[in-house]
Amino acid sequence: MALALAQQIGGVIVNADSAQIYRDLPVLSAAPTEEERKKAEHRLYRVQDGALPCSAADWAQMARAEIADVHASGRTPILVGGTGLYARTLLEGIAPVPAIDADVRARVRETPVEENKAKLDKLDPESAARLNARDTARINRALEVILSTGRTLGEWQAEREGGIAGAVELRPLILLPPRKWLYARCDERFARMIDEGAVAEVEALLARKLNPNLPVMRGIGVRELSRYLLGENSLDEAVAAGRQATRRYAKRQYTWFAHQPPAEWPRFREALDLDRLAEALALLERTG
Repeated sequence: MALALAQQIGGVIVNADSAQIYRDLPVLSAAPTEEERKKAEHRLYRVQDGALPCSAADWAQMARAEIADVHASGRTPILVGGTGLYARTLLEGIAPVPAIDADVRARVRETPVEENKAKLDKLDPESAARLNARDTARINRALEVILSTGRTLGEWQAEREGGIAGAVELRPLILLPPRKWLYARCDERFARMIDEGAVAEVEALLARKLNPNLPVMRGIGVRELSRYLLGENSLDEAVAAGRQATRRYAKRQYTWFAHQPPAEWPRFREALDLDRLAEALALLERTG
């Protein structure tokens, strides 16, 4: 849909997906293909090495620069992606958390999530209470912050700065198609990724021997296909597990986007006729 819209209005597509930013996961992240990228300009896709984690703050800083550059050229940036935290950070601003001490980060990321969650329960019960006990990334982040700075993540987030919401004219649209339609698409897409080289992609990642707690190593499909490559299950079992993980993530995304963004942001709840929707958006962009 973003591609169709970009072609109609001469826009520039800017990535807002936390997996598609890594150059290591073009298949499993469903990053735009070379053919698609020839049809419209794309930015912030496959620009980060998987060994270097990209936080929401890192991405927001890059996105602000790209958006300003697109605006300076007289064109419209089209942000597209499913990482709600990225969009929120860009629009609302960034908590001015100081750089985390490298030793603290290393210790936290080498510790099992259960131990980190127990420690967070004591040091920052407010954050611990709202986090899922299996949410490794957010538990680690909250614990790193209080251990390194002496203040909770919530205290830092109350001091957000750098948001662009007041400086741009925003035309948001949230896609919430019927769940049955969405889950069928998830299953079909994961099967297609296998045909397009997802196994070789994960094999190359494993060969790098990266820290398993890095975001790129937690990408959907990476763990599932890793078990197959390590001889722990069959390819059919890995595909079934990958499909299930995709559907679970889609369910969490669906819930987040249904409730977290402002109520006035339009929600599109039909099975997606992408061409029709892109035409409507292009008309809205031209007429205001």
